[in-house]
Amino acid sequence: MSDKRQPWVQDLLWRLEALGFDLFIGAVRLMGVDRASDFGGWLGRTFGPMSGAHKVATRNLKLAFPEKDAAWHARILDEQWEGLGRSFAEFPLMDKILPSTGRVEVVNGERLAQIAEQKIPVVFVSGHLSNWEVMPAAIVDSGVVCEMTYRAANNPYVDKRIRDSRFRYGVRLFAPKGGDGSRELLKGMMEGRSVALMNDQKFNSGVAAPFFGHDSRTAPAPTRMAIRFGTVLQPMSVQRLKGARFRAVVHDPIVPPSTGNRTADIEAGVRMINAFMEDRIRERPAEWFWVHRRWPNEVYADLAERERAAAAGQGG
Repeated sequence: MSDKRQPWVQDLLWRLEALGFDLFIGAVRLMGVDRASDFGGWLGRTFGPMSGAHKVATRNLKLAFPEKDAAWHARILDEQWEGLGRSFAEFPLMDKILPSTGRVEVVNGERLAQIAEQKIPVVFVSGHLSNWEVMPAAIVDSGVVCEMTYRAANNPYVDKRIRDSRFRYGVRLFAPKGGDGSRELLKGMMEGRSVALMNDQKFNSGVAAPFFGHDSRTAPAPTRMAIRFGTVLQPMSVQRLKGARFRAVVHDPIVPPSTGNRTADIEAGVRMINAFMEDRIRERPAEWFWVHRRWPNEVYADLAERERAAAAGQGG
């Protein structure tokens, strides 16, 4: 009997969750951009350090910046939680955070104008830097036709609301991750559309490439597509200036090698993307998404073992 009722119960829970999401979006939009961003920053600073993700972020900082002391790590974590909270509260208001609204300064915007005018597809790559929704907002606001990847929410009602929120600021092309999504992206590029992907998170079946001195598995899809279509990887990054004001930087294109050895060329392209991401994070470490387990389990196990050994040594 419980098995028959489970879909109904799940649907009810999903609807209740979606109602809560609606109330949050409504409240945030009533606040306006600046007040909502400040409120989100307070939420992040207050409750972020209480979460299990805080431990993950602490370990990640130790792996990436072992030369920094505990006070520096603590400061970066505090700033990161404030930024994440702000980004969370800003998401329902992204239609008001565009270059055309004056809240986003675009550096090298002429490169976006060139891509839009020439209609030659490129592969935009970036990472979870600052409010990463600013990147697709800047791309579509510039007139570039681009497919954006996204990870669908488990709750289909919330997922629809997320897509609707993105529609408000011009993102109307979606390619869910996975086999079907890959086919959509390839079809889009064949038809002349650019694609945009975040390429800074762990991808278990990806290419092992250095990232802050540790090999990390990274998705090869962006490099693979750029090589297949004879185009470039177009990196972008986002910086928070003050409050809910940002700078979107369009960097110089990354040209993956084309030696004829496809496997080696893809691996080289992945290493170039990881190097780009590491450079951006080192420039503004508090603005990266530190709460993601970026490295393989054995890297974290080695860190734990070294910490145990150090503690034992101090105790002795």
